[in-house]
Amino acid sequence: MAILAYFLFFLPLLTAKDSKYAMFHANQSLILLIISVASNLVGAMIPVFGGILSMAIGLGVFVLWIMGIINAANGEMKPLPIIGGYTLLK
Repeated sequence: MAILAYFLFFLPLLTAKDSKYAMFHANQSLILLIISVASNLVGAMIPVFGGILSMAIGLGVFVLWIMGIINAANGEMKPLPIIGGYTLLK
């Protein structure tokens, strides 16, 4: 369920709400989604520089997404760099 959280963050909210492990990964996935959407919005509003910034942030989000999937597959509750200290879901 934790691996699937990185594809559909709300899935653990529906099926494994009592699992701290799944909810931890759902939280990280939600934060990545919010950063990605915000980056794309800014990139769409600012010509040229916004697109470059959006692509750079998108690459960073992709790397963190892969790291999160690997952590979930290994059974680790290891916070991702930069975003690991934030909690939106309890």
